Amino acid sequence: MANFYHKVSINNLELRVPKAPLHKRIQLRKVVYKESCLPEIRLWHKNELLGIQKAKNFELNLVQF
Repeated sequence: MANFYHKVSINNLELRVPKAPLHKRIQLRKVVYKESCLPEIRLWHKNELLGIQKAKNFELNLVQF
């Protein structure tokens, strides 16, 4: 959920989302490219792309299968 500063927090990592509606759920999609070591985090709300951020894998601390 986006806070008053238009930021989304996941595992103590804050991502800035300027277009995010306040207190609405934001969907995060992780995209990994072979040539880049930094994955892209795409932020979506109701089929609208709000922004793209890059973050290191260890900062995200997500479970991978």
